[in-house]
Amino acid sequence: MGRAEERRARQRGGRRAAPPTRSSEETAPVAPTGPSGTTATATPEAEPTVIGGRAAARKAAQAEAKGRGKKGKAGKGKSDKSLIRRMFTWKKVVGTVFGVCLLGMGAFIAMYMMIDIPAGNADAELQSNVYKYSDGSPLTRDGERNREIVDLNKVPKKVQYTFVAAENKTFYNDGGVDLKGTARGLLNTLSGKGTQGGSTITQQYVKNYYLTADQTVTRKLKELVISLKLDREKSKDYILAGYINTSYYGRGAYGIQAAAQAYYRVDAEDLDVQQGAYLAALLQAPSQYDWAVASPTGQKLVKARWNYVLDNMVGQGWLDQTKRAAMEFPVPKEPKAAPGMGGQTGYLVDAANNQLARQLVAQGTVDNADDALTMVKAGGWTITLNIDKKRQKALESAAKSQLTSKLDAKKRKVDADVQAGAVSVNPKTGAVVALYGGTDYYKHFRSNATRVDYQPASTFKPVILAAALDEDAKTQSGKAISANTIYDGTSKRQVVNDGNKVGFAPENEDDQDYGDITVQTAMNKSVNSVFAQMGVDVGMDKVLKVASQMGMDTADLKSVPAQTLGTMGASPWQMAGVYATLDNHGRQVTPTIIKSVENSKREVKLPDPIGAQIVSREAADTVTSVLTGVVDDGTAKVSVRDNEKRDGRKVAGKTGTSDENRSAWFTGYTPDLVTSVGLFGEGKKSGAQVSMYEAGGFPRVNGGGFPAQIWATYTFGVSSKNAKFDLDTTQGAAVQPSTTPKVSETPSETPSETPSETPTTKPPTSSAPPSQTPTTSAPVETPTTSPPISTPVETPTEPDDPLDDDQ
Repeated sequence: MGRAEERRARQRGGRRAAPPTRSSEETAPVAPTGPSGTTATATPEAEPTVIGGRAAARKAAQAEAKGRGKKGKAGKGKSDKSLIRRMFTWKKVVGTVFGVCLLGMGAFIAMYMMIDIPAGNADAELQSNVYKYSDGSPLTRDGERNREIVDLNKVPKKVQYTFVAAENKTFYNDGGVDLKGTARGLLNTLSGKGTQGGSTITQQYVKNYYLTADQTVTRKLKELVISLKLDREKSKDYILAGYINTSYYGRGAYGIQAAAQAYYRVDAEDLDVQQGAYLAALLQAPSQYDWAVASPTGQKLVKARWNYVLDNMVGQGWLDQTKRAAMEFPVPKEPKAAPGMGGQTGYLVDAANNQLARQLVAQGTVDNADDALTMVKAGGWTITLNIDKKRQKALESAAKSQLTSKLDAKKRKVDADVQAGAVSVNPKTGAVVALYGGTDYYKHFRSNATRVDYQPASTFKPVILAAALDEDAKTQSGKAISANTIYDGTSKRQVVNDGNKVGFAPENEDDQDYGDITVQTAMNKSVNSVFAQMGVDVGMDKVLKVASQMGMDTADLKSVPAQTLGTMGASPWQMAGVYATLDNHGRQVTPTIIKSVENSKREVKLPDPIGAQIVSREAADTVTSVLTGVVDDGTAKVSVRDNEKRDGRKVAGKTGTSDENRSAWFTGYTPDLVTSVGLFGEGKKSGAQVSMYEAGGFPRVNGGGFPAQIWATYTFGVSSKNAKFDLDTTQGAAVQPSTTPKVSETPSETPSETPSETPTTKPPTSSAPPSQTPTTSAPVETPTTSPPISTPVETPTEPDDPLDDDQ
């Protein structure tokens, strides 16, 4: 076989030639002889590979045929793979990407040509918001926009730099847009994640003045184009002036002049660098960073933002490092209310505005609370509230007659530190029918009805019991928890879990020992040691989950036994929702102050205030039955049970008094009305939480005192006399009121002598001797020998509402 044949055989076989064999060696051709008769020596290039002659060629041909057969069987997969390779070559991929880029560029150029800088709409469309009572009668109108435009040359240069340092350090050199940030914002909008910053000062000004805060792709693309054009046509000073004059700073202040007055009582031209840095920091989150109403976390965040602004100024060469190091945080002045918002009106308007802003975020109109609040305050809204005029007037009157008229700061300095808040809710609809935010919106800007910085104390105990009953929880010895389960009520008794101490031993009010008592009695007397153990028996993670579902903010709370004492923050608004859920047989009630909303430009869909079943009906009704016992045989006997205006009404409720007597509560309900009243010790000058000892001339302000008296005066004046609790339970040891209620010989405002809830560092001397305590530290769960007292199931009747309304 010649060389050509060998080569072809080798190609057909697709493998190396076989090594030479003996037969091949024997049949190998004789090398040619040279001209002199000697054998010629072949060069390496010419030396053929020995493959075994024709036999090897035949084998190679057979192997090739066999390979073709296998290829035929697997041909489909290889064919598909080959097709994919042909379709997605690197040339085609690059070409496609290039084509898409060209199309995108073409579309952008077309959009750039079509979109012009529009006329500004921020001032051209100024409108007031109109607020109405539930019956449609007018409540108030928010008046003209609080804005005064100032020339940039009247704002100190370094104050101008604070805004650039806070929002856009490259402002003086960039082209007006942040393409990377805008692309991220567009992707987030398309994916439903909202925006994540990245806007330049120019873009923010365009959004504020020429466009809206609507969260849409169209608006973002318009913002990009207008920003590019504006940066080309206008000076940086023009843009910066527009930005600081149109931005919203909180406290109803639009623009730097209004903000300077609202926070520091000075004109913009008199601001110093420290003050300017605070106003610049505010723009990131005005509602969260307002020092007067910010939470401790909010205050830390705005201080960090303030430092960030000043450090950026140093980094840009706009501020000397030595001067910056000597600067101190400029605490803003207390806020003042806008005109027309005196009395309770401002509190009602703020509550409605904040709820509307939350709904705008929830439905995706905007992506954050501050943009939403800006949209609300831009005007054009007609908001009808659920507030009932008669009930609102009755609540204000009760607070005045039972509290504020009895406080005298001239006689007792502490009386000036007492603040009150209350929220009243219809448990069947969730409507907030009355709200009390403080003595006057002009005198106390922050609403006590919605503040969440004070402890609810023992008003949290019903939540623990509701969780225990709903979860079918058991005591440490395996006994099911019910209203009649016996616990050890010894003060400072160590809480145990699986036989081990958990390191928590709460003190009862006045350090009183109760010995073996039922859960019903423990609720009546508000015994801390019992509910601390019950919380561990249920599992604090489950307790906090139920609390969250009922409307409390427990997202950042640790599941520790100390939470059983109600040491988290809560508002009367939240606690009214919790108890309304109990009153509504365990179905979630979310308080809502808005009845309807109208706006010519956008639609707002209000959610249903009545939600899912949070705890079982039997669990909720059992707690209600137990709470009727608290009213009739517990810490609210004097103020509620024996109140001459009760007139046979069915009542459930719970008192609460926090550590150091900084807050005192009564949250209670009749079948048709739930009201939560809280008193808070707030330093008149400092705004810090302080004790209320001696306020009103009493050693201690208890939940069964002023709060319960406000509640009773209001509730017994507006609730139905004939409404009944329709309870699906056989548990609870409620003491039924007598046919003729006993009128206390003590004036109605005198706090109950029954010990209150939580330990204090300044307790009065206990008049009750401690009971004999058991020697064991574990709770005793032996069932009582007497059968449980059943609460009769009462058939509901049509309510006889003295106010004759439909709330």
